[in-house]
Amino acid sequence: MTHQARINTVVESLTKAPRNIAFPERNGQLQSVSEIFGQNVFSLKEMGKHLPKPVFRNFLNQLRGNLTLDKQTADAIAHAVKVWAIERGATHFTHWFQPMTDSTAEKHDSFLTLKSSFAGGFEEVTALETFSGSQLLQSEPDASSFPSGGMRTTFEARGYTVWDTKSPMFIQEGPHGTAILYIPSVFISYNGEALDEKSVLLRSSEVLNKAALDVLSLIEEYDEDHPRPKHMFTTLGTEQEYFLIDRGLYTLRPDLKITGRTLVGGLPPRHQQLEDHYFGKIPTRVLAAISECEYELAKLGVPIKTRHNEVAPAQFEVAPIFEEAMLAVDHNMLTMDVLHRIAHRHKLKVLFHEKPFRGVNGSGKHCNWSMSSDRGDNMLDPFAKPEENYRFLIFLVAVLKAVQDHGDLLRAGIASASNDHRLGAHEAPPGIISVFLGSQLNEVLNAIEEGRPVNYDATGTQLQDVRVKGTVLDLKVATLPAIARDLTDRNRTSPFAFTGNKFEFRAVGSKQSVSFPVSLLNSAIASTLQEVAAALRKQAGDKPVASKEDQLAVIREYIVKTKKIRFEGDNYSDEWLQEAAKRGLPNITKSPDAFKRLLEKHNADMLRNTGVFSEAELHSRFHILMEKYAKDVMIEAQTMYTLVVQQVLPAAYAYRSELADSASKLKDLGLDEPEVKLLKELTPVVSELQDKVRYLEEVANKMNALEDIEELAFFAADEVLPAMEATRVLADQLEKSVSDKLWPLPKYTELFLNI
Repeated sequence: MTHQARINTVVESLTKAPRNIAFPERNGQLQSVSEIFGQNVFSLKEMGKHLPKPVFRNFLNQLRGNLTLDKQTADAIAHAVKVWAIERGATHFTHWFQPMTDSTAEKHDSFLTLKSSFAGGFEEVTALETFSGSQLLQSEPDASSFPSGGMRTTFEARGYTVWDTKSPMFIQEGPHGTAILYIPSVFISYNGEALDEKSVLLRSSEVLNKAALDVLSLIEEYDEDHPRPKHMFTTLGTEQEYFLIDRGLYTLRPDLKITGRTLVGGLPPRHQQLEDHYFGKIPTRVLAAISECEYELAKLGVPIKTRHNEVAPAQFEVAPIFEEAMLAVDHNMLTMDVLHRIAHRHKLKVLFHEKPFRGVNGSGKHCNWSMSSDRGDNMLDPFAKPEENYRFLIFLVAVLKAVQDHGDLLRAGIASASNDHRLGAHEAPPGIISVFLGSQLNEVLNAIEEGRPVNYDATGTQLQDVRVKGTVLDLKVATLPAIARDLTDRNRTSPFAFTGNKFEFRAVGSKQSVSFPVSLLNSAIASTLQEVAAALRKQAGDKPVASKEDQLAVIREYIVKTKKIRFEGDNYSDEWLQEAAKRGLPNITKSPDAFKRLLEKHNADMLRNTGVFSEAELHSRFHILMEKYAKDVMIEAQTMYTLVVQQVLPAAYAYRSELADSASKLKDLGLDEPEVKLLKELTPVVSELQDKVRYLEEVANKMNALEDIEELAFFAADEVLPAMEATRVLADQLEKSVSDKLWPLPKYTELFLNI
């Protein structure tokens, strides 16, 4: 019986030993991470070793945008990477791209080629490994088989993957000692429209680069000792949260397998309320899996820096060192892929769903974002005296203006059926997008606006003194060292918080690709940088570079314009909901409402004017997001119906039957029957659940009859999800009442603790 399978799997999960692997050694000592880091990457250093100097120089010029990659250079690179990859066991290559599915895609092609020759009237076939420049540069997957939002139809199948030269090629080790060469690529249609996540990210980075360089040219003077930057880029660090549970127990949860989250199930008496899981000791099986992941990722050049327990039971996090955004996106997708594969080797299952378990914290993907130049300057580094660092202040107010003007667009970028369960649940930022700066920066901006000196912070210490001398916490223990205190506290409730020299976009969902939300952020900031550049030119008049007075005037203007987006308090509070409404900040709680903001005139015009999206691509993205939302909810509804009808209700029927048999036997003996009381309490719940699940089926059938994609999405949000919620309440009530020996589904208690 199914309940016995659950019990057996629970017992088995407690006896599984950690998987052991042999980490590489040299002279009897484990190799350091730095020694193996990037060994499976065809990096610029490797290219320099394998390519003739003129070819390598041509490639570097192409990377700088000074040269188009010609056939001769492409052929030379293809030959070099083929030799390098085959030496490492590669038998196939693949163009690795990111379609609009929040995942990656790949089609493997063999290096094998057959060459025919004729001698004495007979054909002789020779097997060779070949790889040409044209094979490196592009491939042709079926574009009609991926989401396109109507830009491609079944009979318009041609699409292209094109090598993204800014992302290095790498090999992934396959079975039996073989390997595959991965070529990071973009994916476009036959007519050149973006069919992927990465194309728009590259476009947004380019437009931000031009806008930022333009602003710098208006506020800084350059000479031989202070050369002009040639390139500006965004940096990104993606903190990845996830759950790990026993794989055997996972297989007994159809809802987890199909939808990624538990559609029924209640909290155990102890979960996260004691606040003892965060930063707690990592379970042995989990640590073994994460260690192997870090080893594999190190070989792929992914710089994982931290690992720790998260707030919820069975929840964890890994975070990398920050990198250029395009590379960081690739590395985050690789991190998710490697975590998935390695977890299976350890008989674990990784869950990236934003809310796999009801009642405990869900998972996000915190995106730490900043702008840097090729001179190594971070535009968002305030230095010691931010009120005197006009470059920082100009870029800061540009970010504030972007978030204020296009906060609803950023909300659309993080919207999904899964992330809706997490946002605003007092564990993650709400659907209201606001910016936290901290007391120090707020005081600086207020002082500039009011034309006065920077005043005192909350402790009464003058800010200038704080910066010069620092603040030291007296721990009252002589043996402990002095502790330097940061000037600004953290605000974990803010969706977009300044954290020292970067912004942390905390509302991004854990399973989504960060390409789309970061593309929207880049585009919005590029647009406001263009606006700021125009304001600087107007203020400067005939001067080629704006004076300090001109710059300060523009800074003050934008401080005033962006006051309503700044919020320093508790984003979870009801008071903030009321205050945000007064400020006119949208509170978007449902994804379909968020998706509509993509097509709002102020957002659509900005995305088109910056060149990041065409009209067709924007409508395509809107259609894809609406359709995916509707499909996700429909899949959940159908899964819940099957789960309740085939497992939850039969368990309740079996328990009622046992109670009835027991009551009948006790009655024959002339004893009281407390079982009858239980039957009377249980029966109405079972009957009501039957009614609710029938209604859920009716609602799902109505949704299936709808054709308009917008109507489908809103019906899913307004009708299907409430019907699922009403069904779940009763199913969870039965889980508490039905005998444990009859319950077929692994419970939260078992899923949380058996790792």
